[in-house]
Amino acid sequence: MWSKSAFDRTVALLGLIVLSPLFAGVSALVRVTLGSPILFRQTRPGLHERPFTLYKFRTMRNATDSEGQPLPDSERLTTLGSLLRRTSIDELPQILNVIKGDMSIVGPRPLLMEYVPLYTPQQARRHQVRPGITGLVQVSGRNTLSWDEKFALDTWYAGHRSLGLDLRIIGRTFLCVLRGEGVSHGEHPTMPPFAGSRAGGGVGDLSAPVVDTRSRGDDSQVQP
Repeated sequence: MWSKSAFDRTVALLGLIVLSPLFAGVSALVRVTLGSPILFRQTRPGLHERPFTLYKFRTMRNATDSEGQPLPDSERLTTLGSLLRRTSIDELPQILNVIKGDMSIVGPRPLLMEYVPLYTPQQARRHQVRPGITGLVQVSGRNTLSWDEKFALDTWYAGHRSLGLDLRIIGRTFLCVLRGEGVSHGEHPTMPPFAGSRAGGGVGDLSAPVVDTRSRGDDSQVQP
């Protein structure tokens, strides 16, 4: 019988070994361009909405305005940070989250803690599985999708996950990363904050949601 947790940890450990030179190189670049810390850490909701600390490579400067408020993302995002996001390399430290058991290789992206009270009961089903480094949203449109479209895909995955589906998503993720599409949302460098669903966030007709997957990779919104 397929064990998703064993599969996740095996893939994560192999990935950590193979990608260790890339980890070291990116860490050095972030240290030179942004200083310390190298990793961005933020509390996110995981399985059953339990909080955990998410890891990413830093992509933004800690720049503030005259009142001490952070500048817009577009002004804080560095050239290196833009490259890391476009190639999804900024997500690689989440391999450590997978090894720790906080995340899976494939699953709904872990969003922000403040979004949890805004979910409809249907949308909250995304927390019935561990969040993932990549997922159905990331190979189906990423930040070009609306929030309701993202949640529909997340809840569909939660009810239909399997080894075969995970392998298909992983395979398509490599293609999406090579294309580097879907990182921005219109004129926004990242996805605008979620403010609740007016339409209720139903699943809709998602009988074959991975057929049309022509781009992308994550929801990396609101990242210092």
